[in-house]
Amino acid sequence: MLKAIPLLLTFIVVFGFVAVNMLATHLLGPKRKSEIKDNVFECGIEAVGNARARFSVRYFLVSILFVLFDVELVFLYPWALNFRALGWAGFLEMLLFVGLFVVGLIYIIKNDVLAFERD
Repeated sequence: MLKAIPLLLTFIVVFGFVAVNMLATHLLGPKRKSEIKDNVFECGIEAVGNARARFSVRYFLVSILFVLFDVELVFLYPWALNFRALGWAGFLEMLLFVGLFVVGLIYIIKNDVLAFERD
């Protein structure tokens, strides 16, 4: 039970910090509302048209590929930290893991999955 006290204190401090910040922004924030202030503002571009615009399937394909290769990097980090402890077996397993991703990347490049044409 004594070992859990620092973790409990950390959670209390974190949630307290979040609660105080939310309360402070609510109490100290501006209260005047207007049509201009309530309008959606995204990256300096004014909202035009319907928010439910259709996206190309390629957009979603690229995002899924990004997540896939990003997850690969998540697995490479702990492997790199334990490189010496894993020995040759760990090295060969990671070579196989990265090799499969390289084969997938070659397949993606060969089939022009990332090539965007203007419709």
